Amino acid sequence: MNIVCVFLGSLSLAGPRQAAKNAKMGHVRIAFGTDERTPVTDAMQRWLSDAGHEAVVVTQGDPWTHVGHAVGRAVATGAADRGVVCCWTGTGVSIAANKEPGVRAALCTDAETARGARRWNDANVLAIGLRLTSEVVATELLAAFLDTDVDHPERATIADVEPGSARGPAQSRGRFTSTS
Repeated sequence: MNIVCVFLGSLSLAGPRQAAKNAKMGHVRIAFGTDERTPVTDAMQRWLSDAGHEAVVVTQGDPWTHVGHAVGRAVATGAADRGVVCCWTGTGVSIAANKEPGVRAALCTDAETARGARRWNDANVLAIGLRLTSEVVATELLAAFLDTDVDHPERATIADVEPGSARGPAQSRGRFTSTS
């Protein structure tokens, strides 16, 4: 099994260029974090290993805020190609991961949503809620998330979401105006 347990402080920073190269070669280094270990999280880690990926557990059993930040940081720095975060609903870890610059975490409940998050949004962190997700659905989410590439025509639109983009959040095209 290729599951490596480390703490983020000792995670090798391979850099974004190496991460992109790894992903293109079919071997994907996944930063994995969960606020609680369950049969579903164990099944996800087994599936990642069996599929030939390297699951690096950056945190397990810590508060969801730490989980989201730690996995997001691993992806943002290039220490991991992609990330998977889990908590009871999946919402908290996705919010925390998205606070890391360059992270696009998507909370997904089915394979088609995970596929779309990669294709149209270039999601680099998959957030999963443990409350309703079965082992079968979890592995379907992983397969869709890892086997789907970004649609090239979407890259310009995806870039708009990043801070500092000419049309990004600070330069919103629409303006909210109050009528009162």
